[in-house]
Amino acid sequence: MIKKGLIQIYTGDGKGKTTAAIGLACRARGQDLEVCYVYFHKNPKKRKCGEFAILKKIGARVHGFAEETIRGEENINKDGIRDDCLKGLRFIKDIFKENKYDVLILDEINISVRKGFLKEKEILDLLDSKPARLELILTGRDVSENMVKKADLVSEIKKIKHPYDTGEKARQGIEW
Repeated sequence: MIKKGLIQIYTGDGKGKTTAAIGLACRARGQDLEVCYVYFHKNPKKRKCGEFAILKKIGARVHGFAEETIRGEENINKDGIRDDCLKGLRFIKDIFKENKYDVLILDEINISVRKGFLKEKEILDLLDSKPARLELILTGRDVSENMVKKADLVSEIKKIKHPYDTGEKARQGIEW
């Protein structure tokens, strides 16, 4: 059991933010800590995400919100995505009340703020209400400066070079 939980943020334009969070989840489960992984803006119906399978195998609880993709934004229901993100926030607040997890990962939640589906204040209020012993991890590009100030640890993953730059497509088992 964690005595004092911290707030961690993995951000930046480089590959590896979710991978780092999943690595932390594996490490935590290896020490018998209880882990919950909540993802935003990933659509497992369109693309099978390998991380979901392994997290479930190791006993982490997995839940998703705002699964409608945000690529090709001209075709999305922005009000619907906002509603789904708010459902996710309510779900997270319920997890806070349950207080039975040691680690909670909010994968790609920073996208929700960046795209305006969640307000920065809603996330800052969430961070303020975090249970003391809960380790909270947020991932996604373009984290706000105010969120950085609230965090205990912030890692920026910087892209130096990526195969996408030369037209390489995402590969199953590597990027998803």
